[in-house]
Amino acid sequence: MEDKQGKKLIGIVGNVSDTRSVFTQIFGEQYDVDDETNLYEAAKKIIAAKDRLAAVVLDVAQPEKEGYAIIDAMNKQQLLQIMPVIVMLAQEASAEVELVCYRKGASAVIRRPYGPLVIKERVQHWIELFQTRNQLEQRVQEQAEAIRKQFQVMQKQEGSLRASDERLIDKICTVIEYRNLESRYHLERVRGFSRILATTIMQNYPEYGLDQHKVNVIATASAIHDVGKITISDTILLKPGRLTKDEFEIMKSHTTRGCDIVRMLVDEEDKEYYDICMDIVRHHHEKYDGKGYPDGLRGEDNSIAAQIVGLADIYDALVSDRVYKSAYPPDKAYEMIKNGECGLFSIKLLNCFDISRGALEQLAEETRAKELEAADRT
Repeated sequence: MEDKQGKKLIGIVGNVSDTRSVFTQIFGEQYDVDDETNLYEAAKKIIAAKDRLAAVVLDVAQPEKEGYAIIDAMNKQQLLQIMPVIVMLAQEASAEVELVCYRKGASAVIRRPYGPLVIKERVQHWIELFQTRNQLEQRVQEQAEAIRKQFQVMQKQEGSLRASDERLIDKICTVIEYRNLESRYHLERVRGFSRILATTIMQNYPEYGLDQHKVNVIATASAIHDVGKITISDTILLKPGRLTKDEFEIMKSHTTRGCDIVRMLVDEEDKEYYDICMDIVRHHHEKYDGKGYPDGLRGEDNSIAAQIVGLADIYDALVSDRVYKSAYPPDKAYEMIKNGECGLFSIKLLNCFDISRGALEQLAEETRAKELEAADRT
C-alpha cells in the first residue's frame, strides 16, 4: 500500500492469494490495487495512504480477530468516516461475525462464493457513496468558513452575538433551500409549529421552565434541525423509493454531522443559544420510548426543545408533499401522530398538540397557499 502518486488506491489486507488478482482484474484500469498480509504493517500503511485510499478490503483468515483489529485501528484514526471498509467472509462464517463487522463500522460484507459482478457492483457503490459525501463535506466546510468570516465582520459591526447568530441561521437556511433539501416553506412551517407548541408548553406545563425568551430561541433554532442533510448524497436524500438499510444508516448520520456544522457556525460564547442548537440538531429524531436515534434517549432524558421540534418536523412531513409521498389531510395526520404511527411522544406534548391543533392546521393551510401561489408565478 505505497502512498505513491497516481490513481486512487484499493488496499487489500489479508492472506488470500487470489484476492489481489481478482480486484486487479476488475478495477485495475480505474484504481491501483495493493495488498499487505502483515496486519501491523497494514494498519500503518492504511494511515500513511489515507488520502489516496478509495476503499479498504479485508480478506483475513480470522475476521473476528484480525478483521476487527484493523477496523478498530481505522476507527481510532477516524478513517471509517472517509472511506468504506469491505469485509470478505467465508461462506461458513457465522451471522454474528457479520453483524459485529457492521457494528464496528464495516460498510459491506461479501460472502464466498462471489462473482466478479457482485464485487464490482458492491465495491464501486460504496466507493462512489463515500466520494460524494467527502466532496459534499469539503464544500460545506468551505461554505461554512466563508459564512463564518462574513458574520464575524457583521458581529463586530453590530456588537450583538444573538442578532448575528439569528442572521446566521437564516443564511444556513438559504444554503439548505439552495440545495433543494427543504423548501423555505418547510422551514417556515417547522419554525412556526415549534413556536406554537413551545408557547403551549409554556402556558400549561411550567415545570419545563420555558419563558418567552426560551420559546423564541427554540423557534429560531428549529430552522436548522436538518442542517446535517447538506452532507448527504442527493441519490439518498432525494430518493423517491424506500431507502435500503445501508442508505438509512447514512441518512441517520445527518444528526451527528449537523452538530459538526453547528460547531463551526454558531458562536459558543452565546452558550444558551449554542446548546439549544446542538441539542435540536442532534436529538430531534429521538423517541419517548427510546427507539429513536442517534442516542436512543428515553422519556425526559431528551430535552423539551428537541421533543417539540421533533413533533413539529413529523407533523410537517405528514401534511406536506415529499418526493416519496403526497400530503396527508390534516385529520389523517392528527390521527397518525395520536395513534403512535410516527413514534411515541410524551403525554404532555400530545396534550399540547391537542390544544394547538387549530393553530397548527391554520399555519399549515396559510403556508400551503403561499407555496401554491409561488409555484403559479414560476
